Amino acid sequence: MQKPTVIDLFCGSGGMSWGLYKAGFNILAGIDSWGKALETFKINHPTACTIEADISNLNPQSVINDLNLKQGELDCIVGGPPCQGFSKNVPAAYRFLEDPRNQLFHEYLRFVDVMKPKVVIMENVAEIYKAYNGAIRTEIVDGLKKLGYEVEVSVLYAPDYGVPQRRRRCFFFASRTGVKPVLPPPTFGPKETSTLFGSVKKYRSAWSAISDLPILQNGEGYEPMNYYHLPQNDFQSEMRKNSDVICDHITRKLREKQFLRISSLKPGQGIKNLPEELRPKSGYSGAYGRLDFEMIAPTITRWFFHPGSGRFCHPREIRLLTIREAARLQSFSDDFRFIGTYIEKSHQVGNAVPPLIMKNMTNNIKVCLQVLPKEAQQHRWIRDVQAQY
Repeated sequence: MQKPTVIDLFCGSGGMSWGLYKAGFNILAGIDSWGKALETFKINHPTACTIEADISNLNPQSVINDLNLKQGELDCIVGGPPCQGFSKNVPAAYRFLEDPRNQLFHEYLRFVDVMKPKVVIMENVAEIYKAYNGAIRTEIVDGLKKLGYEVEVSVLYAPDYGVPQRRRRCFFFASRTGVKPVLPPPTFGPKETSTLFGSVKKYRSAWSAISDLPILQNGEGYEPMNYYHLPQNDFQSEMRKNSDVICDHITRKLREKQFLRISSLKPGQGIKNLPEELRPKSGYSGAYGRLDFEMIAPTITRWFFHPGSGRFCHPREIRLLTIREAARLQSFSDDFRFIGTYIEKSHQVGNAVPPLIMKNMTNNIKVCLQVLPKEAQQHRWIRDVQAQY
């Protein structure tokens, strides 16, 4: 059976592509304007074409010509247009509808119009769903419908799909094959339960995702590093497939005052628990926060290399999370390699779409593509019944 083909727009390091690749998709190309992220994309997808370009200046017809594709032949376009103009991290006074950073989805739709893939997956920040009274969401949905697609759109919560991180993102799933696109139902929840359609597992904690990685103190680490412990659960086993050693498990050394702040805190505590003499004058509510042994991680941002930017400190050791630990919390498997400086890698990790969310979508994508002959009928029936509940 031929593998479904994918082009990743605004690909970054390739979180969306990695999830699809792990499910047997053929990644043809990644397009992004950030060269260092494209180097990461290329080393993990060596057979794919990488195009460093501002997509606004790129001709989609020339791209499919270079890939020897005909219009309508491509199976999937995926991607997440940059979204700073919608983000809640931008103060409300600086958000406005005409912000150029809010308009890059037009370029995405331009590629869809020319390439006419069978399936489209677009990802963006959760705020886009309601931003400006839903105007942008409606414009994207209407744009896809005018191009002949059926569309489903929803905000997905990453822990619902096995990602040990409280990340919410808006997904647009569109199909022009005549098979209705349906976003996957949750397979995880606050507690383990059984349903008509199968079991729902308990949410994964951050600690359950990283507890098998070698113990490091502040400033320690090297690569490649051996695994010193066996995997302790199914998530760790999944992350370690195809990897014999660990890379990027190196701690960024804290400054003296940062170290004193974190060492004064217990697991689960943060800025409000700091002694008065160590407390900064202001900061995020999660600043200098340490994870505990039960919580789901907060959203991993591109700033996780700095303790004042959020709850990014280890629950057991007095240090920050490593690149590899943050990548685990994003559900990047250990065989995924990052290229660049420590900060460049942290930006690549924080900006990525969790691969495991995309992997959860693959059966529903294949149903739309009609590439699961016997299995597809059963999966589609279950999928359509689930959608009614």
